[in-house]
Amino acid sequence: MFGAIGARGLSCFSFRHLVMHSKTTTLRFALQPSWFSTTTMKKRVGTHNGSFHCDEALACFMIRLADKFSGAEIVRTRDPKVLETLDAVVDVGGVYDPSRDRFDHHQKGFDQVFGHGFNTKLSSAGLVYKHYGAHIIAKELQLDEGHLDVHRLYLSIYKNFVEAVDAVDNGINQFDSDKPPRYVNNTSLSSRVSRLNPEWTEPDQSSEKENEAFGRAMGLAGSEFLESIRFHAKSWLPARSIVEECLASRYQVDASGEIMVMHRSCPVSEPFYTLKTIVVGFSVKFLSKDDRTQNWRIQAVAVSPDDFRSRKPLPVNWRGLENDKLLEVSGIPGCVFVHASGFTGGNRSYEGALEMARASLKA
Repeated sequence: MFGAIGARGLSCFSFRHLVMHSKTTTLRFALQPSWFSTTTMKKRVGTHNGSFHCDEALACFMIRLADKFSGAEIVRTRDPKVLETLDAVVDVGGVYDPSRDRFDHHQKGFDQVFGHGFNTKLSSAGLVYKHYGAHIIAKELQLDEGHLDVHRLYLSIYKNFVEAVDAVDNGINQFDSDKPPRYVNNTSLSSRVSRLNPEWTEPDQSSEKENEAFGRAMGLAGSEFLESIRFHAKSWLPARSIVEECLASRYQVDASGEIMVMHRSCPVSEPFYTLKTIVVGFSVKFLSKDDRTQNWRIQAVAVSPDDFRSRKPLPVNWRGLENDKLLEVSGIPGCVFVHASGFTGGNRSYEGALEMARASLKA
C-alpha cells in the first residue's frame, strides 16, 4: 500500500489538459494512483491564481485525498462570483467556514490554530489538515478514524510537517530572537515550492505556464506529505511503542529511573519527546547495543528534539578520550570512547555502559 503512494505516487501524477476561462483557470488532473477515485470528476476546488505558495499547493493536494473531493478539479481564480460557485475554496475568498469548505486565513481577525497544544496561526494547509487530516490518515492506513494510532499520527504529522508550512506562510520566526540567523536555510519545502513559480525573466508569463508550475508544486508538496504519512506509520509509530515500553521498564535497570535500555535499535529521539508525561524533567540515558561492533552505546538525551545540548552529558574529563586513556580517567573497564561534546560514548559490555551511565548521573 505505502509502496504505491511512496515510490509511484509522483510518477503517476500527470496533467491531461488545461481549460481557460478568461482570468479563471481550471486544472483537470488525470491521477491514476489507487488512493484516488476513478469516478467522473464532479467537485471543484478553488484557489487563487497568480504567484503561489506552499500552503495552497499542499492544501489543494490534501483536500483531493479526502473522499468528499476525490478527483476534484482545481480552479485558480480570484473572481468572487466564480469562487461562490465552487465546492471548496482554499487560500482565497476571505472566508473561513468549514461547514461550507471555505479555508482562507487572510481576513482580518482570523486567529485559528490547530489546538492540541499548538499555537501557530494556521495557513490554508493547516486549515485543510485540521478538518480532513485524520480522515486522510485513516484512509491511507485503512483504519477507523477514531483509532488511537490515527490520532497519534494526526498530531505528529502536524508537528513535524504541516506546522512549518503554516508558520512560514504567516511569517512566524522559528526562534524568539531579534538576532539574525547564524546561517541561511533555503532547503525547506516552502522554499522549494516557491522556486517553482515561473521566473520573472521568462518570456512566457501566461496562465498556462503558471498553472503547469502550480501542478508541479502540488506534486512536490503532496509527495512529501504522503511520504511523511508513510514514515510516521512505518517507522515513527513502531519506534514510539518500543520507546514507551523501554521507558516503562526503566526502574528495573536502575533505581533512579533515569537510565533506559533499548533492546532493539530504532529511532529514539523524536518518539521519546512525544511521551511528555513521562520524560519532562528527566535526564534519561539511553543504552543500546551497536549491531556493527557489538559494543554498547550510551547516549544522553537532548534538552529538546531540535537542541544539540544534552540534559546531562557525560563527564567533562572523559570527553574526547578513548580506550586506555579513558579507562585511566574513568576507572571503568571496557571503555571505548566518549564523544568530545559528551553526548555519547561506548563500552565493550552492557555492565560497563551501565556503570558509565550511573557515574555520569552523579558527576
